[in-house]
Amino acid sequence: MRGWAAGLLLLFFALPVKADTLRIATFNTELSRNGPGVLLRDIQRGKDPQIKAVIDQIATVNPDILVLQGIDWDYEKRTLQALQLRLKQAGATYPHLFAQQPNSGMASDLDLDGDGRLGGPRDSQGYGSFTGQDGNAVLSRLPIDRDAVRDLSPLLWRDLPGAQLPQHPDGSPFPSAKALRAQRLSSTAHWVIPLKTQDGGTLSLLTFQATPPLFDGAEDRNGKRNADEIRLWQLLLDGALGPTPKTPLVIAGGANLDPHRGDGQRSAITALLADPRLQDPRPTSSEAEENTVEWENAGRMRVDYLLPSADLQVLDAGVHWPTISNQTSDQSDFLASRHRLVWLDISLDQR
Repeated sequence: MRGWAAGLLLLFFALPVKADTLRIATFNTELSRNGPGVLLRDIQRGKDPQIKAVIDQIATVNPDILVLQGIDWDYEKRTLQALQLRLKQAGATYPHLFAQQPNSGMASDLDLDGDGRLGGPRDSQGYGSFTGQDGNAVLSRLPIDRDAVRDLSPLLWRDLPGAQLPQHPDGSPFPSAKALRAQRLSSTAHWVIPLKTQDGGTLSLLTFQATPPLFDGAEDRNGKRNADEIRLWQLLLDGALGPTPKTPLVIAGGANLDPHRGDGQRSAITALLADPRLQDPRPTSSEAEENTVEWENAGRMRVDYLLPSADLQVLDAGVHWPTISNQTSDQSDFLASRHRLVWLDISLDQR
């Protein structure tokens, strides 16, 4: 995009939000690398075009709260801090960070995928070849009430009420009873993060990234896990997993499931979208309507979500998707990720 049109777009996204409003975004950056420390190196070098494209998109939309997927975790959070610095240099400042070790890449020492071998990426609690690969993170301009954070990632799959546990054709546990006694539900993480608002209140941020409902066999291990990862939020709101999160709240992250097409138990995401305790603002773009990702084979789908509680006022919402006319003049948006950044403007004045 060139000339006055680009200037107007940047001005629109850069405008500060009013004190009683917030812009929240979720973005599956697909920044994960093939080894520990590689993403940190690439961010610090400042020469990687994908990283630059991700930073440019975030700085353009300029959210107050940013939920990221596809970013590698390390114990000292050096990778996230390096990204924080690059974003600050681009004009998007986030003083508060949150990231904990994800289940992705967490070794189990068990055969969790039933291939008869140990130590593969699918034998980790969530798919990953090293600790912290492909994790989640939150960057915020609002302070985080760290003492009140709930990490549901250690929850065993079998302990979820009504869990759809995979089975062999004879009805025995897949891949084994021993494996299911250790298998966590979250393929990446499920976090409940309380954010402190300017009026002294709390906004609860519920974040996750579910496994793709693919890459398994007749037992449908990943399809069932994906559905249960999504269903976890409704059970949490029911009070079936301990205290219910304070409202107002926003569910933010990736379900890897489209309500209308593609593989997986679409009823899981349909039920979440229709839950009366939530509202679906249905963010759109002029280029791709409600779609949030474009895969080479599967095409465009809606798999990334921002779902505020029903007591919040939604002011605006959108998917940052470049237009066709922009493809020939600026390829940076297409270097970032197959996923698009989804954003939501809310008023903190509850209904």
